[in-house]
Amino acid sequence: MSEKYAPEVGDFKKTSQWKTTFRRLCRNRGAVIGMVILFIILMMALFADLLFDYETMVEANNIPERLLAPCWAHPFGTDQFGRDMLARVVHGSRISLAVSASSVTFSLVVGGILGAISGYFGGWVDNIIMRVMDVVMAIPMTMFAIVIVAALGTSTANLILALGIASVPLFARVVRSAVLTVRDTEYIEAARAVGAKNSTIIFKHIVPNCVAPIIVQVTLRMASAIYNTSALSFLGMGVSVPSPEWGALLANGRNFISEYGYLCVIPGLAIMVTILSLNMLGDGLRDALDPRLK
Repeated sequence: MSEKYAPEVGDFKKTSQWKTTFRRLCRNRGAVIGMVILFIILMMALFADLLFDYETMVEANNIPERLLAPCWAHPFGTDQFGRDMLARVVHGSRISLAVSASSVTFSLVVGGILGAISGYFGGWVDNIIMRVMDVVMAIPMTMFAIVIVAALGTSTANLILALGIASVPLFARVVRSAVLTVRDTEYIEAARAVGAKNSTIIFKHIVPNCVAPIIVQVTLRMASAIYNTSALSFLGMGVSVPSPEWGALLANGRNFISEYGYLCVIPGLAIMVTILSLNMLGDGLRDALDPRLK
């Protein structure tokens, strides 16, 4: 094999590590179940428009078929306006997943940068950043998000911003702790010795070696973001009506819970199953990526 096409040793090592991690993940029954459930939910969210027409089945009122119990034509029944609950739950998965993914991405980027800077430089920089993070963490996440939404106004963008800011300290602490474990290793000292910039060392040499705890934290924060999104929408401070977000569906059905309990049970089960599957996947990833468990 010519030198041009000869793979590097590091490529084999990296590929082998990810293959080993994936095999260990697949041996975890709970993680596999979580992945399958999440895959089904994700496919429903991606192809929601093909499965159920939004205008006719989610938005349009159909009073003659209002409050129908689950049947063959409407497997999840209909709400007080005759709208199909299955269609609304499927389209609601798109909103819940999009809001949670966006907020987690925001908190990952901001918190990751702050945590990397804090862990790498240490000293007064570390003290200032971590004390600010402690102040934010002292306020319960849901309460902090409510304050931000109340100050900025109710909208999907403000909801994403509120949940993202509330989760920044969690990612900052995870990344900081991971950076502290590798910043004094030999290859980092070698990078400093050859004159590499601090930004290059942080984002090219340190952060890529902190991926494992970050991946686990992302799955767990996704579950928390879905819960908080539903909680704020239930309180009327999340996704605006008439969007079929799961928390909003719970709020709409609470007035009929005594006679038509399925209006609350079905979106509640959607929230529970999604959060449970994310936690199962997160636990499996933690076990698969932890070298002490190999």
